[in-house]
Amino acid sequence: MNDKPHIASAFDRDLEAIQAKLMQMGGYVENAIRNSANALRTRDLELADQVREDDRQIDELEAEINEDCARLVALRQPVSSDLRLALSVMKIAGNLERVGDYAKNMAKRTNLLAQMMPVNGATGSLQRMANEVLSMLTDALDSYIRHDQTLAEKVRHRDLEVDQMYNAIFREFLTFMMEDPRNISACMHLHFIAKNIERMGDHVTSIAEQAIYLVSGELPSEDRPKANATVDMADDAVLGH
Repeated sequence: MNDKPHIASAFDRDLEAIQAKLMQMGGYVENAIRNSANALRTRDLELADQVREDDRQIDELEAEINEDCARLVALRQPVSSDLRLALSVMKIAGNLERVGDYAKNMAKRTNLLAQMMPVNGATGSLQRMANEVLSMLTDALDSYIRHDQTLAEKVRHRDLEVDQMYNAIFREFLTFMMEDPRNISACMHLHFIAKNIERMGDHVTSIAEQAIYLVSGELPSEDRPKANATVDMADDAVLGH
């Protein structure tokens, strides 16, 4: 009987160490979003290269977290609620890694866009969209740490705003391309960046859903609000899907 508190405290210590890595990873991803958006807006190629370089830290932390969680489950054999917590950590780490990849892709396209004629007003719209996703990510991570299901639900529903911003930007780029064919190449790259940010929002929403799962034991069953699909159909045409 004396072993039970010892095992529980050992599990808690191990889990705290893993969660500390997860929050460190979250901080790196927040910086990646912020820096990639700033690099795009200011055409700062050095900052864009730094985003690409820093992505390795994100990838390495995800690998460490997955290994630590697997070891924790194997050695500690946690009960259902603790197992749920360990699995949610792995899911969140995977979503953070994907967001980091999208930020890296933004930085890659920034290098290409720096060689093209600027499209007036385009980067400002993308900056606002990236800022919204960044704010959502901060709240999603907070909801996980604080076990705050209400905050997680708010993040989940805020993804609709990101979808609406994406749709507006898509139409804006179409207008730019029709008004001046010289904008076509740049707008295509900018559109891919907008799509990357929209995908970031989806992964941040998944993090919020893991926070809900952690508290309630169930993933949200109802579909979250999504923006009008008509732009997605046009989007597929532009992307050649």
